[in-house]
Amino acid sequence: MRVNDIMTCTPFTIDPDAPLGTALAAMRQHQVRHLPVLDDKRRLVGMITDRDLRGVIIAPALEEHLSRSARRRLRGLGATIDSLRVRDVMTWNVVTIEPDATLGRAAALMFEERIGSLPVVANGELVGIVTERDALKALVTAIPAVRTIDPGLLW
Repeated sequence: MRVNDIMTCTPFTIDPDAPLGTALAAMRQHQVRHLPVLDDKRRLVGMITDRDLRGVIIAPALEEHLSRSARRRLRGLGATIDSLRVRDVMTWNVVTIEPDATLGRAAALMFEERIGSLPVVANGELVGIVTERDALKALVTAIPAVRTIDPGLLW
């Protein structure tokens, strides 16, 4: 099985200059946890995830419990969610995968890199996104030993 067999072909994307609130609203509206970030030339420049947003939203409430270095990073933001842009919190150096890569390679890459999704890129252009949930669904149906697990328990 290949990445292009299970990927979402037209992922929702966002601009790096979009307000952070817009990213949060888009994730809620489209029920996604990962948004590829494209520049004005439609090139992939980063990824913003629910994890990035949680850090910005939740960290201020936990300030007294954070380490010194985490408190310094938080103060370094010096802004509220209303004034931050996607570019302020997104991941810039994104790990990608090709559409013809195997599902096993995609799953291994997500596991190794501790990430929940991979933008799928062909000839420098974003053509899709594959998530750990996509990979898990496909693996459950493809591996005989795993077929005994109730899929409802996984998603």
